[in-house]
Amino acid sequence: MTTSTTGAPDPLSAGPAILFCPADRPDRYSKALSAADAVILDLEDAVHSNRKQFARDALWESLSELPAERTVVRVNSPRGPEGQADLELMHASGLRYVMLPKVEDPREANQLAPLSVIALCETALGVENAHSIASAANCVGLMWGGEDLTADIGGWSSRGVDGRYLSHVEYARSRILVAAAAARAVAWDGVYLDISDLAGLSAECDEAVAMGFSAKVAIHPSQAPVIRKAYRPTAEQIAWSEGLLAALEAADSGVVSFGGRMVDGPQIAMARAITTAGRNQPPQLTT
Repeated sequence: MTTSTTGAPDPLSAGPAILFCPADRPDRYSKALSAADAVILDLEDAVHSNRKQFARDALWESLSELPAERTVVRVNSPRGPEGQADLELMHASGLRYVMLPKVEDPREANQLAPLSVIALCETALGVENAHSIASAANCVGLMWGGEDLTADIGGWSSRGVDGRYLSHVEYARSRILVAAAAARAVAWDGVYLDISDLAGLSAECDEAVAMGFSAKVAIHPSQAPVIRKAYRPTAEQIAWSEGLLAALEAADSGVVSFGGRMVDGPQIAMARAITTAGRNQPPQLTT
């Protein structure tokens, strides 16, 4: 496990499988933590309006069982009373990481300091302002949401008849990734809603890894092993990266011939990323 710049472990570096868990189901907290590398306890969409206070009470009563280095809390929008109550709990809890929904302006993140914010860019304005949001002093990560974005735009679906994301979602996905990278924040790939379609999830995870997302967010424990597998470099990838880096060291040059091809900076950076990922895999957690 890597650590934050303060030296303390955190959910951003716990591993690639991040799992949503309804905050009003404390009976599921332990299972979620066992299945995933980090959890997002959800006080927002996963909790019915008449159970919001129950969810806060359940979270508060379970604080001693929640590892701060693996726990994020998704709050309701601070624009309303439920969100304000959520933030009161967060500031008193000792937990540091909060997921903020439908962020559209960096000031929304700044106002939550000293909490660290993973900003959900899931409206048209949020997507367009992704870079400025990621640049907020206490914004440590971005995530996108295709369903909320589609609803905000006025669309009917996030996916086409072939099952692939429509272009507006692909745009948001890419924009959030690049904006986070430019601000040196992490980018988490959005959820895959078809729980039974593990093959489709696997393909989407492979895309996320290739693109550079640091993690994929799950909505069911069965999705966590698929995500973790996608983020584990294959033996062939590790052999290629280690071979290339060895050839580079032997050549003592920034450009080297390897595998019959000339390779330079970008390929070398990719090789280093693969080698690092192979060395830093988290322990295999039980499901």
